[in-house]
Amino acid sequence: QVQLVESGGGLVQAGGSLRLSCAASGRTFSSYAMGWFRQAPGKEREFVAASNWSGRITTYADSVKGRFTISRDNAKNTAYLQMNSLKPEDTAIYYCAATERVVVTLTLEEYDYWGQGTQVTVSS
Repeated sequence: QVQLVESGGGLVQAGGSLRLSCAASGRTFSSYAMGWFRQAPGKEREFVAASNWSGRITTYADSVKGRFTISRDNAKNTAYLQMNSLKPEDTAIYYCAATERVVVTLTLEEYDYWGQGTQVTVSS
């Protein structure tokens, strides 16, 4: 089992940047593929980005492609989401998640462990 704690959220103006971190504890971090999801008020939780265990294979939602970058440092048991060129529509609670599946997955139901979330607010 793994425990996940997100940090790095906050208030930023449109066009700005934030870097979210997801610190993991418990089982070996490199055993898990990682994902980032977000949930805006009144909307369902949606996929943002995912990485395989090594970080060499990544995938992104079309809405963030070219602006967000997922990465991980297995030595530090931490995953990251670098968010650039932020837009007001990026405002949401951002969650990191871990899956024991080998392949990268975009499917929320296939993630086994979740953090508590961190709020990102982008003002116009």
